[in-house]
Amino acid sequence: MTPTRVLIDRSGLDALIATLAAQGYRVLGPTLGRDAIVLGDVAGTDDLPVGWTDEQEAGHYRLRRRDDAALFGYVLGPHSFKRFLYPPRQRLWSVSRGSGPDLEVRAEPHDDRPLAFLGVRPCEIAAMRIQERVLTGGEFPDPSYADRYGRAFVVAVQCTEPGGTCFCASMRTGPRAGTDCDLALTELLGPDRHDLLVEVRTPRGEQIVAGLPAREATDADVATANEALARAEASMGRSLDTEGIVELLERNIESPAWGKVADRCLACANCTSVCPTCFCTTVEDTTDLTGQHAERWRRWDSCFNRDFSFIAGSLIRHSTRSRYRQWMTHKLSAWHRQFGTSGCVGCGRCITWCPVGIDITHEVDSIRNHERSASTFHTVGGRYR
Repeated sequence: MTPTRVLIDRSGLDALIATLAAQGYRVLGPTLGRDAIVLGDVAGTDDLPVGWTDEQEAGHYRLRRRDDAALFGYVLGPHSFKRFLYPPRQRLWSVSRGSGPDLEVRAEPHDDRPLAFLGVRPCEIAAMRIQERVLTGGEFPDPSYADRYGRAFVVAVQCTEPGGTCFCASMRTGPRAGTDCDLALTELLGPDRHDLLVEVRTPRGEQIVAGLPAREATDADVATANEALARAEASMGRSLDTEGIVELLERNIESPAWGKVADRCLACANCTSVCPTCFCTTVEDTTDLTGQHAERWRRWDSCFNRDFSFIAGSLIRHSTRSRYRQWMTHKLSAWHRQFGTSGCVGCGRCITWCPVGIDITHEVDSIRNHERSASTFHTVGGRYR
């Protein structure tokens, strides 16, 4: 039987990628492009951002060179794997008129080629599970998401160097990967070593590892990985106090904090575009000039867009204040009521990619502080003191 933990080097990772491709998977992972770490097709380790990292702070993202040849030495780019499971634009069906009166309706066929995701951070894995619950757990499941996610092979990379906007430890989604992956990698770097500790999570993962050039990991290797993960957990760039957060936001719908953040918010929808769990969409119906062919497309939308709440001839959320409040209270509070989980995984992308550096962790703190301040005033004889 294949050991549950093995060590591979860079050539072993190349063999892993080649094995997945040979089994018919389209391998997708981190690549270098557009001055950022973006997701694309990966044919080997040469396609990875070798020796690169990313600096992230509120409203700030920069690539810079590392002083080593780390394969996964970055944190997160603007892309999430959601774009392959729940594409930004997807045709749902098409209809054509023939020579007679009948219409021919064709459902959009699913892509038969399964996907393999390489370098998935634990927070991303949590996001995939959340989206699965949202998109396939209700009365009207999304068949395309269920098909893509159900066949995907997931190779996680556990985080040993969190970024400045990361707070996955607060959300209990990282830096360690759970069981919702096939393999979990931890990159072990040192003056005289560059290895990847591979932990087998599923029978599919065991089958892949069995054919790799690998050696069994020692207790010392596992201890080194655990120490690195513990350091990462203790050195998050941000933290979010989730104690009683559902009730906190429900109690503070009219908090003055919403107005203060709205004064800075551009309602540009960057935060929802980079979020790995946001699922708002709209539909577009198009037809050709002859009137013989029509299509329905689904594309990502955002609750920050003014017309998103246009219903029955009027807008429900006119102001930026109401739209920001809707986004944050839904993600951190109402999701618990609807789906039994938070809608936030602590990846920090919404902080990094906000043009004005709005920080969701700070906004929660602001609401808490306003509530505490208000509670210090009490009525005595009809007067406040």
